[in-house]
Amino acid sequence: MPELPEVETVRLGLNEATCGKAIAEVEVLLPRTVAYPSVDRFQEGLQGAQILTWTRRGKYLLAQLGQAGSKTDRPAGWLGVHLRMTGQLLWLSDSTPPSKHTRVRLRFDRHRELRFVDQRTFGQMWWIPPTEDPNIVVAGMGALGPEPLSAEFSPAYLMAVAKGRDRPIKNALLDQTLIAGLGNIYVDESLFVSGIHPTRRCRSLTATELETLHGAIATVIQKALKEGGTTFSDFRQVTGINGNYGSIAWVYRRTGEPCRTCATPIAKIRMAGRSCHFCPVCQP
Repeated sequence: MPELPEVETVRLGLNEATCGKAIAEVEVLLPRTVAYPSVDRFQEGLQGAQILTWTRRGKYLLAQLGQAGSKTDRPAGWLGVHLRMTGQLLWLSDSTPPSKHTRVRLRFDRHRELRFVDQRTFGQMWWIPPTEDPNIVVAGMGALGPEPLSAEFSPAYLMAVAKGRDRPIKNALLDQTLIAGLGNIYVDESLFVSGIHPTRRCRSLTATELETLHGAIATVIQKALKEGGTTFSDFRQVTGINGNYGSIAWVYRRTGEPCRTCATPIAKIRMAGRSCHFCPVCQP
């Protein structure tokens, strides 16, 4: 699933490609992709709306919309997107044949369109009318914890999160209600950089370890943003370009390969139904 760096990379690409442009036509090829409201209202609400700006909250994308041609910048609501496991937003020529996994097509002028492509069909899109609150309409967005690069996500906050919790630190970092945007890739990477074993119980971590972990999370996320995220089978930037972080990852998807620090083979276990990569020596 795309995580904060991948979704932020998509957001930047969307702003560059679509800001100031009006949606001329909306085609929904898979009705269940539209989470809210009905398909008909989704199409009616978006058609003729202009993309003002794209923002991101955790792994959610949100476009603020205005009414095209309105001199008073009349709001036209918001377009929400969650890529889930395999969703992609691709900025393409309308002459490019759609793949069989294309779920929604937003057509713009100059023969360009934004396509939502989703192989496993878990991704969702919302049109939120201007009278409604996206944090209420978009399931899960209102319950998100602080962003990992925000002032709210401080060492003190991380210590408060860990205090008294008996769950493994890996599981806690994956909890979107505690920290927004982290996922399997960057939790594994952050735990390696901080030297903490993923199965360590939150309450067992010292203040020094948690402060180190806080810094590691920021370092890893900033590096991944610089590299355009991690490319895997279902993630591409809006123009189809690959991200570069995977080539420099410390542990993620490097099972059996030598640790870049001590040369010990990287290990993999399962935690809460997910793969977990770590170095047995560097993360005792």
